[in-house]
Amino acid sequence: MRDLYTKLGSVDPTNLIAGSRYPIDHIGVTLAEDTGEIKNGTVLGKITATGVYVPVDSTATDGSESPVCVLAEDIDTAILTDAVAYRCGYFYRDALIFGGSDTYENHELEMQRLGLYMTKGVNEKGAVA
Repeated sequence: MRDLYTKLGSVDPTNLIAGSRYPIDHIGVTLAEDTGEIKNGTVLGKITATGVYVPVDSTATDGSESPVCVLAEDIDTAILTDAVAYRCGYFYRDALIFGGSDTYENHELEMQRLGLYMTKGVNEKGAVA
């Protein structure tokens, strides 16, 4: 009989999620093999030809130049290639990690269209910094 449930990983609370202003939803993704350790909060793009995910990089031309989701856990791709990612949510922009020399400015509008919203951090008085 086929397994009806497979554990892909686990998610630990971090300073990545900015709140519940927008819905948060998860998906399972397959990361490209042997791309090293990819950290929680990395914005991922999807390589069109293979369907695997890598850190988004605006200089790429294989489909991974466009953001798709945000990785929800630290993964060493030499050991495990399946992972959990957020396909929508509300994130602190300074906690997000991008590939190449990209920053949130390169992808902010496209991420908003996907339901991946960003905000600045909050200072010690609770105001948006």
